[in-house]
Order: sequence, then structure tokens, then C-alpha cells
Amino acid sequence: MHRHRIMISAAVAAAAVGLVPATAQAAEPTPPAAATGKAGATGKAGAARAELRKSPFFSPADRSVTAKGQAGGKASAQGGANAAAGDPHLSVEMGASHTTARGIMLTAYVMTISDLPTAVAVDVDWGDGNKQTEVVLSDSDYPFLHLNHTYAEVGAHKVTLTAKDVRNDLTTTNTLDVVVSGSEFTPHTPTRLLDTRDGTGAAGARPVPAYGTTRVKVAGTRGIPAGVSAVALNLTATNTKAAGHVSAYAAGTERPATSNVNFAAGQTVPNLAIVPVSEDGHIELSNRSDGTTDLLADVTGYFTRSAAAGYTSLTPTRLVDTREGLGTRRGPASGQSSFAVQIAGAGGVPPKGVTAVALNVTVTDPREAGHLTLFPSGQPAPTTSNLNFTAGQTVANSVIVPVGPDGRIEIRNGSWSGADVIVDVVGHYSADGKAAYLPVAPTRLHDSREWWQVKSFDFLHQRIPAGKSAPEAAVVNATVTNTGGSGHLSIAPDPNTQQQYDRGTATTPHPPQSSNLNWTKGATVSNLAQTGTGPDGIVDFWNRSWEPVDVVVDLFGIYDRR
Repeated sequence: MHRHRIMISAAVAAAAVGLVPATAQAAEPTPPAAATGKAGATGKAGAARAELRKSPFFSPADRSVTAKGQAGGKASAQGGANAAAGDPHLSVEMGASHTTARGIMLTAYVMTISDLPTAVAVDVDWGDGNKQTEVVLSDSDYPFLHLNHTYAEVGAHKVTLTAKDVRNDLTTTNTLDVVVSGSEFTPHTPTRLLDTRDGTGAAGARPVPAYGTTRVKVAGTRGIPAGVSAVALNLTATNTKAAGHVSAYAAGTERPATSNVNFAAGQTVPNLAIVPVSEDGHIELSNRSDGTTDLLADVTGYFTRSAAAGYTSLTPTRLVDTREGLGTRRGPASGQSSFAVQIAGAGGVPPKGVTAVALNVTVTDPREAGHLTLFPSGQPAPTTSNLNFTAGQTVANSVIVPVGPDGRIEIRNGSWSGADVIVDVVGHYSADGKAAYLPVAPTRLHDSREWWQVKSFDFLHQRIPAGKSAPEAAVVNATVTNTGGSGHLSIAPDPNTQQQYDRGTATTPHPPQSSNLNWTKGATVSNLAQTGTGPDGIVDFWNRSWEPVDVVVDLFGIYDRR
């Protein structure tokens, strides 16, 4: 009796090299450039098969259903009764791992027991209407088939592999359920999940202690379903007793060295955060300061591994500037009142189909302290806030807000006096959006305090680690500190490649006209940015001030087109 195993052709193996996303994945077996003869095959194949069994998605060979002519039954990886009797045998085991937001690498181990070498046709039904066929020879010592596939939609898919041994009239079939790693966005009416001042979402009405942590339930509460992968929150620190910052992360994971909200003693500071959610549906907020602080968390949407709304990045475009009468009447927004903003069809946003919009909102020259609240038109103003300010302050915050059925949003000035409002659109969510979200473990990409400050009217270019191709957008938190004067930070895609920078041939980009965060002398200020990236995934951080500043960049996720 001869034992033969299937070998993929060298051409197919070369095509199977896939892009590894920024998120960590299980190790994948790597096919050799070519396999000739049987020397050392047992050890090599055995090690590769052991790795296959560690795949995030795995279906063992004993789930194969094998048929010979009209008779069928289950076969084991060793061939079962057929192998013992000396009859031909065919079985397959399958594993898959993530490569991109909607992509997988499928690895199949196909084993035959046959008297003669035979051609075997391998048909793969990817479960989305796409199929592919490989014709391979069984006489090989490296029995692995490696194929990449990208789905049009996120979510769950069933892969069916059918191997046909024509010579021995055998067919075996195995299936594998996979869920791609990307997530899509569902907007949520702004709702408060946490307020330590009154005990909402917390174990009692008390501030978070110095260097303490509060755990917040996200999935399964306030209309948020189970199984969410990330949540969009407006986090606010208030009643702060000492300077510090807040770190937000998935519950049960190690606290990262990144920050989401930076504050000084006595400040009230908000910031948007997109936070990974643990499998049990919780996040953790850590107060990294020497004093107590109260924390608020308002949800505006969540991400799930099922089809919803994909993201489309836009060149930052100004929609509203009350100082000029752009997008609304000219003059400060009146206190204790709301005004509408047209979103659909404005600033590159499609006229139909948009469920939510990503904005950067700035308040300047407010007459008194207060806050802004953004919400979809056609609804009453919620009791949440997006941006807090003091008299005379210029402050910005990123906002994700659902769009009303008439294509508009409302902005309410919760102060008792007027304030000027500026709104820049940076992206939108819709069923037609092609980019899915991949949360990553919060990672510090750059800290100029360890290198050198960003010079006046100069820029820092930072490549986003996202595999071989540039993502649609990156979710970063930018912090400016050690400021010698007033200024603002502008974030924009860079048109150069990293190779051009390495070779000294990069051209100087033009700074954008929009701004992402504003500061005064001696302040430490942060803001989330959902920024598009250049052709090589590079983002520029422009210091628009007369003094050098330190810039810190933390990465929280990417929007992947594939």
C-alpha cells in the first residue's frame, strides 16, 4: 500500500502570500518554494500540521464526509476501516486565520491512501457565491493547500472544500465556519453609560481614586447588543484633583501605555475614544493621576462583526463656521438653543444612505462656560455632551454623530451665552462604505519627548503599521505637550512613500486648512483623529504655532478596505 499526500503547485503557493494586518494573528504555515522528493517530509509536514491545528478556525479530518460511488460515511485522518482494509481513502482537514479586515488564509491538509498516484480536484466554495478549483497531484510529501480570499462583507461565512479522487471514485467534503476580523458601525442615540458623580453605570456615586480603575458594562446595556468588538464613546474627566490622564481599554487586558483624555487639576475635559470591548462586554477606564476624578462616558455607536455601515474617509472639509456664516447664520450660536447642520450632500458626504458622520468640532470665543451636544435631527436633545469649554477658551473634540432621516444633525449650545462653532467633516458611515474597522491593542507610535520636538510650522510624518497597503483611515489619539505658546495641530494624509523619506527624495506636503486640536502656552491637550492616510499609509502632524512642541501619537485601530 502506498500513502500519497496532495501538494499545491508552486504558482498557486506564490499567489497565496497574504497581507498581515496590524492586529496580531496566529502563526500560519508557510509553504516552501518547492517540494521535491520525500526527504524530511514527515517532520516538516508534521510541524506544519501542528500549526494548522492552532488556527483560530479549525475543522479536523474526522469531520470529512467521504463517498465512494453511492456508498458514503465518515472517515478519520488515519483512514479508518477503509485504510485498515487496504482500500483507497481520502480525507481533508481545514484551518483559517485572518489576513485583513475581510480576508482569510485557508490552509487545507488533504490525505490520500491509494495504490497509484492520482490527480485530485479540490473545489472551494467560499460561502459568498465565489468558488475556485485547484487540480493537484497526490504524490507529494508536503500536503498543504494555501489559499487567500477576501469577502465583500464582514460577518460569518461557511467554507466548503470538496476533494475528488477521480481514479479511485472517491469524494470527500469538509466545512469550516469563519468570522472575518473586521467590524462595521451602528450609530446609537447619544446615551450616558457612566457617570461616577451619580453612580450611573458604576458601583456607587464616587470618583475614581488616584491610579484606580472603573469597569464599565457596554454590551447588553442601553440597547447595545452582545458581541460588540468596539464602542465609540465620548469620555469626560471632571472634578479632577490633580493633573493626569485616562486610559481606556478592553476589560481583562493589560493596561496600555497610551492615553485617551489628558487633564489638569480642576479641568473638565472630554475626548472621543473608540475602545475595544472584551468578550464579556466590558471596558476599563484607568485614572492615571495623583488625585481622584469623576468620569463620564456617553455612547454614540458601536462596532460588530456583522454587516452594518462601513467607513469612508474624506479630505477634511469645513461645513460650519459661525464667524463667517458658513453652513448657518452668521454670529455666535445662541446660549441654550440649537441649530441644524446639513450633512447629506455636503462636504463630500453622499446625498443619501449616510447613517453617521465623523466630525471635528471646535468652540472658540465662548462668552461663558458650557458644553455642546450634537445629536440627530428629529430627536430631542439628549442629556449628554460632546465638548466642554470655559469662557474665552478655544477647544476642539472629535465627534461621531448619527444623521437624522432628513440628512441633518443638530448642535446645541448648553451655555447661557453665545459661542462660535466650527465644524469640519472627516468621514462618514454608510452601507456602501467599503472600509471595516480593525481595533488594535492601544499602541504608542511616537513620542517626540524621546527624540526631538516638532519645530514651528513644521510637521511630523508617521507611517501607520497596517501591512502591505495603506488603510482607508487610522484612528489615532494625538497629544500636544510642552507648549511654548498658543497654536493648533493639523492632521492630514502624506503624499509621499516611506522609501522617498528614507532616500531623501520626499516632497514637502502642503498643510491642511483644517485643525484638529488647539492649545495655549503650557497646556497638554489631546484629541482623537479619524484621519485618512496617504498612498503608503503615512499621516502628517503639523505644528501650526510659532514655538516648537512635543507631539505624542497613539494608535487605536485602522479602517481596512480589504
